[in-house]
Amino acid sequence: MLGKLLLLSPSERRVLLRAALLLGAVRLGLWLLPFSTQRCWLARLSRNPACRSERDSSVPTRLARAVAQAARLVPRATCLAQALTLQTLLARAGYPSQLHIGVGKTADGALQAHAWVKSQGQVLIGGSGMGGYTTRLNL
Repeated sequence: MLGKLLLLSPSERRVLLRAALLLGAVRLGLWLLPFSTQRCWLARLSRNPACRSERDSSVPTRLARAVAQAARLVPRATCLAQALTLQTLLARAGYPSQLHIGVGKTADGALQAHAWVKSQGQVLIGGSGMGGYTTRLNL
């Protein structure tokens, strides 16, 4: 892992570090705080988006990739923690996004849930597991 980290450019390392720190904080917050409190905290973090005169269409994908890489470092980084992290990073970078939370049932009838993030009509994170879920919440 350290070798791969050293191969990244300094800007990619910064993005990965930012994603890992935020993902760790989000994961801890989901464990300790009510969801509504967590959402308020993340909304405050998202309030001051970076001003971009020109949109770089690769930024959302790069942020999603950083969150996915960070999820390998943060224990129990669930789809919800990853989705909240990505949505916050996108908002800070000035990109709109929607958090989707869906529910479904397993073959034995147990309830399960999944979260994913879309930006500009594209699923950026959580897309591989979203089949079979009925969207119940869009944030």
